[in-house]
Amino acid sequence: MTYSIDVLKLNPQLGLPKPKRGKRSERQKLETLLDNLFSQYVRSRAIARVGGCEKCGSQKRDIEKADGTIFPAWKQLQCSHFIGRATKQTRWHEDNGSGICGGCHLYLEHHPAEMVEWFIKTYGQRIYDLLLASQRQPAKSVDKVGLVLYLRAKIKELVDR
Repeated sequence: MTYSIDVLKLNPQLGLPKPKRGKRSERQKLETLLDNLFSQYVRSRAIARVGGCEKCGSQKRDIEKADGTIFPAWKQLQCSHFIGRATKQTRWHEDNGSGICGGCHLYLEHHPAEMVEWFIKTYGQRIYDLLLASQRQPAKSVDKVGLVLYLRAKIKELVDR
């Protein structure tokens, strides 16, 4: 039995089924908003703390583009999670994120033992232990709407400095 491309809904260039694009749920939209706010907060906090990468100390400055717009320093950093983003209990925990440059982020991702050592040296054993304990809490205990309000307030606080 043969089928036409229309019947199979195949992409004619690749011969693969087209991905189904469903609507995003409210939970997914809220989590995306939280991810964006958390990332901005952590990277802005790194600029306020050390002026750049929290690992290597490379300085980041606002860059003025040719059209007169400003590319903020915080956008030159990446948000690194000590405990991976898949763990919802600590995904948006402010002690679980650090603003680091791309090179340091890549290095730490591939050297987990050094990442733990750097984390404890930078943030302390107490915070390390608290994060590991938080990881074991039920994920449903995370107040996502409250976190949105908290992160917006913290970002505003950093910007108003």
